[in-house]
Amino acid sequence: MNTTDHKGRPIVAVTGIGLVTPLGFGVDANWQALLAGRSGIRRITRFPTDHLRTTIAGTVDLPEEAGGAVLTSSDRVRLMAQRAADEALAQSGLPGPFPGPFPGPLMLGMPPVELEWPGRFRLAAETGEDAPSYAALTEAAAGRDDLYRTTAFAGIGEQLAARFGTRGAPIAISTACATGASAIQLGVEAIQRGETEAAIAIGADGTVQPEALIRFSLLSALSTRNEDPTAASRPFEKSRGGFVMSEGAACLVLESLAHATARGATILGVLRGCGEKSDSFHRTRSNPDGGAVIRAMRNAIEDAGLTPTDISYVNAHGTGTPENDKMETFGMRAVFGNDAPPISSNKSMIGHTLSASGAIEAAFSLLAIRDQMLPPTINHVEPDPAITLDVVPNVARPAKVVNVLSNSFGFGGQNVCLVLSGAPA
Repeated sequence: MNTTDHKGRPIVAVTGIGLVTPLGFGVDANWQALLAGRSGIRRITRFPTDHLRTTIAGTVDLPEEAGGAVLTSSDRVRLMAQRAADEALAQSGLPGPFPGPFPGPLMLGMPPVELEWPGRFRLAAETGEDAPSYAALTEAAAGRDDLYRTTAFAGIGEQLAARFGTRGAPIAISTACATGASAIQLGVEAIQRGETEAAIAIGADGTVQPEALIRFSLLSALSTRNEDPTAASRPFEKSRGGFVMSEGAACLVLESLAHATARGATILGVLRGCGEKSDSFHRTRSNPDGGAVIRAMRNAIEDAGLTPTDISYVNAHGTGTPENDKMETFGMRAVFGNDAPPISSNKSMIGHTLSASGAIEAAFSLLAIRDQMLPPTINHVEPDPAITLDVVPNVARPAKVVNVLSNSFGFGGQNVCLVLSGAPA
């Protein structure tokens, strides 16, 4: 078996997958729900939603929240990432007897961390001022190790690295909605450069909380279809009106193919190519010329040593916002012409998991190859005449799936695309 690719780099295999989404815990539960076209979007019960324009989300109910425990977003990210990694590592057979050591680094994609509103309100109360100044808040926070541990961006990665015994300093990265794909790309490239034989790549997000919901609402990015949560996320559909905020985590255990086969591991697929391109156009919007989106897709396909005709299926970024879906359609036509492969959006069922989405969608892409099934884009009631793509509407479909392009297009024009393929013969 050839263990290097067309550029002479080590082929990067996937030997473990772990998933946590609003559809459930674990790969099997998530994949079956996805193929069944089941939605995980529901009304928010975690916090009061009075006076909010959007009152729905794709929330994950963790066992640690039983009994009314209130978790910060940081805690939720850590716990979901840990669950996904536990499952992926168990499937991979690495790192051996728990806990570790794992023969490589941890690449963690996660959201930015900041003190949430309840914590800020408590801090403000400690100042004794009705409208505390920044200086007063800073003074009240002085010496508070608990605040530092809560808001330290690297803290979650350090805790996970200690749990799994990974090598070196964990890498924590945030590239908006491309974050999960960026974490995978970091792991892939470290193996390709010969720096390691294995890596853990995780994308996780747990920021369904009031401040984040309000911020996205102010950008007019969220769906307000509150009356029927399961029908709210409508990627590529004519009446789409915004994305549905969600949370979750996915983990891929990556190894060089030579390392994986030498120890007799089961190969679940390979990360064949990575492509990225930013456009530096706007803090939240992508450049309307679509150049960076197009280049990211082409870069991934070229990096994989393939041509557009080799792509069997595209796992869409597909958020359900009017602008994003139009841009992705434009990019697809530029890359694939009139013979574009089928494309579908998992976000129609799980919502937009933000920093986790690229990793979750990479995992679903591998499962599509494994089972030769295309997950649907649900809630496709009325086609948009401007979107002339096969979006696999409403019902999953058997298909010959060899190579999948997984798109992740982030706020601020941060774009990462991955090409995933089946296990080498």
